[in-house]
Amino acid sequence: MKFVDEYRDPAAARALVRSITELAAGDEFKFMEVCGGHTHTIYRHGIEHLLPESIELVHGPGCPVCVIPMGRVDDAMWLAEQPGVIFTTFGDMMRVPGSAGNLIEAKARGADVRFVYSPLDALKIARDNPERHVVFFAVGFETTAPSTAVTLVGARALGVRNFSVFCNHVTIVPPIKAILESPDLRLSGFLGPGHVSTVVGLRPYRFVPGVYGKPIVVAGFEPLDILASVHMLLQQIRDGRCEVENQYTRVVRPEGNVAALKLMAETFELRPHFEWRGLGFISQSALKIHPDYAGYDAELIFDMPGVRVADPKACQCGEVLKGVIKPWECKVFGTACTPETPIGTCMVSPEGACAAYYNFGRLHRDTAQLLLRR
Repeated sequence: MKFVDEYRDPAAARALVRSITELAAGDEFKFMEVCGGHTHTIYRHGIEHLLPESIELVHGPGCPVCVIPMGRVDDAMWLAEQPGVIFTTFGDMMRVPGSAGNLIEAKARGADVRFVYSPLDALKIARDNPERHVVFFAVGFETTAPSTAVTLVGARALGVRNFSVFCNHVTIVPPIKAILESPDLRLSGFLGPGHVSTVVGLRPYRFVPGVYGKPIVVAGFEPLDILASVHMLLQQIRDGRCEVENQYTRVVRPEGNVAALKLMAETFELRPHFEWRGLGFISQSALKIHPDYAGYDAELIFDMPGVRVADPKACQCGEVLKGVIKPWECKVFGTACTPETPIGTCMVSPEGACAAYYNFGRLHRDTAQLLLRR
């Protein structure tokens, strides 16, 4: 990619929309974009309003911050408030609400909470503060897990003993299976996650067409990527095909990142089960620290409460994450729940569907069509 304008060309968009409209004629289709990055592109650029009304885009569980249950946030809060602990995390986790506030509020109460850009930053803090114990709050799908793996290997190689990881990495395949087996949602196909696929490749998605008979297209994140991926899904359906296709060929390789996968296999293993916000417990859907790196596992070093906490009754993040309702259909959307005063994680995260619609989604169909004609 030389210029981002290549993927925001109005003439190319018009041609794609015309072809999509022809392919979609006479039927109704419901496609789920798994990744929160896709959701933001769709809302920011008004893509759902450019598509014919027979195509509905629904939003899936691909936002890593959004799927973390409140109990795990409470555990993070507990860790942050332990004596002698420096608690480090990515910035978007700072405002995720637990049952007793968030990490920003814990910091205001005196906890040493610091946001970092990389787990390697947390390791440096540990090396600079040998008298303190530094915990890194590891969150994300397979996209961010390799950076945590590199940090674990580095910590052991350097002999750093005052560093640990509170591991909340999740995997992409089990929630897609859970969505496909959900009785209250019927989908025509999937826009597959682009970032995750740079690591895992295409092979993990073969079960989607093979077992469930649904096409899946791994999509990039620019407006033309989304439109091209919708076109590819419709073309598969019209051709009577059902396959895993890769629209994001400029970044995603069929085999993924082999070196990253090998490093993850060395430092992590699958959990027997893990709770997802809105989806409940899903077996083998998350990672934990491998026994060879047990000395860096915060869950073994600290006796954390580990209490399951129910979501606020007013919050419908679970239904949004499953694609059952749209953000604006939640009872508290835009009133009690806003980016400034979030109740649920979908409004907190920059990739959350509620935050995306609140910030960008109020673009009406006629406005979007006017922009397309420019």
